[in-house]
Amino acid sequence: MSKALNQLGLATRAGKLVTGDELVLKMIRSAEAKLVIVAGDASLNTQKKFRDKCATYEVPLAIGFDRERLGSSIGKPERVVLALTDQGFADMITKEIVKTSEVEYIE
Repeated sequence: MSKALNQLGLATRAGKLVTGDELVLKMIRSAEAKLVIVAGDASLNTQKKFRDKCATYEVPLAIGFDRERLGSSIGKPERVVLALTDQGFADMITKEIVKTSEVEYIE
């Protein structure tokens, strides 16, 4: 498992990660989301929805990994979208994501 996925598990245990469409959208709108990660195998509509929302609210977005790996990294079933609510975790994970080839898109 990549270091970025391990760090997602750490953020979960620290209570600095939220998951689920509606909750992540709420965090984006309230400017609490510091980084949003969407699974690379999410539907094109889901990817576009979060790409547009993150661009509007100027929240960094990464599209990569797959839903199964995202879910297992945080100890839950498959997950399509995650949001980090702590800037320190967001910065740490962004550094690792930039190094990996498993992420297709980061903005």
